[in-house]
Amino acid sequence: MIVAVGTSNPVKVRAVENVFSKFFSVTVVMKKVPSKAPPQPIGLDMTIEGAISRAWGALEADREAELGVGIEAGIIPIPKTISGYMDQQFAAIVDRSGRVTLGGGPSFEYPRFLVKRVLEEGIEVNNVMVELTGEPFIGHKEGAIGYFSKGSLNRTALTELAVLMALIPRLNADLYFGKS
Repeated sequence: MIVAVGTSNPVKVRAVENVFSKFFSVTVVMKKVPSKAPPQPIGLDMTIEGAISRAWGALEADREAELGVGIEAGIIPIPKTISGYMDQQFAAIVDRSGRVTLGGGPSFEYPRFLVKRVLEEGIEVNNVMVELTGEPFIGHKEGAIGYFSKGSLNRTALTELAVLMALIPRLNADLYFGKS
């Protein structure tokens, strides 16, 4: 099976490969594609739309691929949190029959100052994290989750969870697509 991932980030490709290889003999290919979401998605709809558009873009970019995967992280308004927002990744998997499956990963909160800069200055979370950590490629390595969790969880593992959640309906197609 060939799976195209709509990204230029090797962390996302590795996460897709790690998950899919548990169930399939798979070749995962990276396809840099545009997203319908802005560089820093804010809100659930925008984040999910970004994941779906990346998945379709990847599938369209590789004629041999059976599936396209898109992954998008956004900051989502969540009541009762310190900052009012949490970071959450979503994965979308699309196929040539037009079927879309979605999965969300765990969410975590950023400090207020970071959220404030994103919302008021329009700066991407990644850019604030580069300033905070001094690591220019943090988003292609351990990610913000690695920094804030003190290394106990990295971006690859976080992304794997969203991809696995999006794959669940496909692993159980008879239950999700075969019955009414």
